Amino acid sequence: MAARPVSRMLQRVLRSSVRRCSSGAPVTQHRPGEPSRTAAEELSRRRQFLREHAVPFSAFLTDSFGRQHSYLRISLTEKCNLRCQYCMPEEGVPLTPKADLLTTEEILTLARLFVKEGVDKIRLTGGEPLIRPDVVDIVAQLHQLEGLRTIGITTNGINLARLLPQLQKAGLSAINISLDTLVPAKFEFIVRRKGFHKVMEGIHKAIELGYSPVKVNCVVMRGLNEDELLNFVALTKGLPLDVRFIEYMPFDGNKWNFKKMVSYKEMLDTLQQQWPELEKLPEEESSTAKAFKIPGFRGQVSFITSMSEHFCGTCNRLRITADGNLKVCLFGSSEVSLRDHLRAGASEEELLRIIGAAVGRKKQQHAELPLMLQDSPPAIPSISSQDPFHVQGIRHRVSFSNRMSTWWKGCWVSRTPPLGQRWSNSPQRHCSSHLDSDANPKCLSAVSGAPATPSGPLPTSDQLTHVDTEGRAAMVDVGGKPDTERVAVASAVVLLGPVAFKLVQENQLKKGDALVVAQLAGVQAAKLTSQLIPLCHHVALSHVQVRLELDGARHAVGIRASCRAWGPTGVEMEALTAAAMAALTLYDMCKAVSRDIVLGEIKLLSKTGGQRGDFHRT
Repeated sequence: MAARPVSRMLQRVLRSSVRRCSSGAPVTQHRPGEPSRTAAEELSRRRQFLREHAVPFSAFLTDSFGRQHSYLRISLTEKCNLRCQYCMPEEGVPLTPKADLLTTEEILTLARLFVKEGVDKIRLTGGEPLIRPDVVDIVAQLHQLEGLRTIGITTNGINLARLLPQLQKAGLSAINISLDTLVPAKFEFIVRRKGFHKVMEGIHKAIELGYSPVKVNCVVMRGLNEDELLNFVALTKGLPLDVRFIEYMPFDGNKWNFKKMVSYKEMLDTLQQQWPELEKLPEEESSTAKAFKIPGFRGQVSFITSMSEHFCGTCNRLRITADGNLKVCLFGSSEVSLRDHLRAGASEEELLRIIGAAVGRKKQQHAELPLMLQDSPPAIPSISSQDPFHVQGIRHRVSFSNRMSTWWKGCWVSRTPPLGQRWSNSPQRHCSSHLDSDANPKCLSAVSGAPATPSGPLPTSDQLTHVDTEGRAAMVDVGGKPDTERVAVASAVVLLGPVAFKLVQENQLKKGDALVVAQLAGVQAAKLTSQLIPLCHHVALSHVQVRLELDGARHAVGIRASCRAWGPTGVEMEALTAAAMAALTLYDMCKAVSRDIVLGEIKLLSKTGGQRGDFHRT
């Protein structure tokens, strides 16, 4: 296969006043007295030259349906500095041994081969690519490859502001930043880490350095963030952003319930109701996005319609995983290890035959698509790998790698009851906002209804502490109290009735996943207790956990909320507020189905720490 750079004959006929960059495109030497070209003008000139002198596309990267694969995504690492609820447990997962991952030289060797055969765009992904120590050097070396027009990166944005100036100098030309919410508290809950403001700082740094547009990827999930569509679009009014709404999609064959997906048409309708003047932009060749713009806005919005209107027919993407496997389809399960052949000493020609054979086997469309667009039957309990809150009993947990799948089987799937018991009256579907640090399957144990034993007397006061001597409301002064660890657990029960209970159990409510939304509301409420109850002190909570479990015998949902903090005042109000707000949210999610819903049994179960001793309800 001929190399992509211009031929020597073409180079000889170019004028001597012209030097060449690494792509083979001419770059005019600056003469004294002449205005210098900007970087953007020079890049445009290079791209135009490459377009005019392109050679025939590689047969090895052309599949049996004529699709030419000119876009390569390379995963630099499996590691990530976030712990997203839908991705991995809080303590992480076992990683591939370093010796089995691609080295920097192996990455560059494969990149050179693919670029030589016709790839003109490479995107670096992860895990989180920006935690790889040599990421700047990798970008710089990729930038030297002749024929490569675009080097992009997809990042969670945590380290972006710090590294972007170096990356830009190295040759990074495109940025995608993942951000699923504009609510800091929701961000922290989803990713189990702080960092929302770092992500926003990274977005603004990219704009400051001249990237336009800066692409912001938002996976839209019903019941979690579909209410933020308009807020995301509003960002494009004053900022050169391309906000890309991505349809929630399955990974690695998980039993996916399409009711969690917000379709492109539904999202577009929401936007058009607010901005009727929304204009559709021309679609670029092989683009996965349907782009729109509001007149007068600096940025634009796009929709990645992976599920409702797939773009398999124009797919031009290939992927290399961090351990060196070639994937020809994101949804496909088949992989070919380029690493093993590379380390076995395969020649360039042998590697090309292996790559060509894999590309040639690529299907016309991802095979699971027709099944995934049907409603999954509720009689098959499972857990979605995209379910951020580990809801058991409705979707099957299949994670992003075999190692994660093994871990989940040990912690979650092993607790799935036998088929004959799945729709009995016993609780099946659970929702937990936190994963125990030891990854013990007890993390989804049922709420116990057995009375606890008191650990000691709890002295009470014969005076109300929140009123002064004249009977007026007053906040208690805790300045003189010692700091101790404070833990409180509260509970509530929501009696749904049989109709609403079944819809919640099967996750079929039109509003979305009631357990997930109620759980999130409980966590947020705990953090906002001092703003809701006037005389409560603000408490810096170190831990909040909200669990919701189904009680088939009572057609009810049991709620258990626990809070922990270190300070001079207790956290029982935070725990009670979390339980109560989760109960109220369940009512709101189900009220369209039934108004005969009863909220009750809101009570403190236990409280430890403080001068008056511990309390355990009997």
